[in-house]
This record gives sequence, structure tokens and C-alpha cells, in this order.
Amino acid sequence: MLDRIGEVPTSFQIWPGTSPAPQSIRRAIVDRFPYVIAFEVHPEHTLVLAIAHAKRRPLYWLTRAL
Repeated sequence: MLDRIGEVPTSFQIWPGTSPAPQSIRRAIVDRFPYVIAFEVHPEHTLVLAIAHAKRRPLYWLTRAL
């Protein structure tokens, strides 16, 4: 999934419920596992904010984006 994010990061949807930030937070849902990858797309790179369990402590990682 990280390879796919690196190749076409803007193909993933913006994470619903996240407040507007300088960079939109996107999410990639990992197949076969209950995990999601939260990341931001910057002009020079893609920044992974969290690899988080999809059902536990939703959005606990959001403070990393501030």
C-alpha cells in the first residue's frame, strides 16, 4: 500500500471529518487488515502521519498533523 501511495497519492480520498489544514489529509485503507494509513501530499514528498487501527481510538494521530 505504501508503494501505491508513493506512485499516485492524490488518487486516495481526503479523510472525512478532518479539519482543513495547509495540506489535505488523505487515507488509504489497507486490504485484508483493519488498518488505515493517514498521509499528506506535499510538492516534494508524501508524509505518512500514522498507520492506525481502523476501529480503535479513531483520529488519535490527528495532533501529528498540526
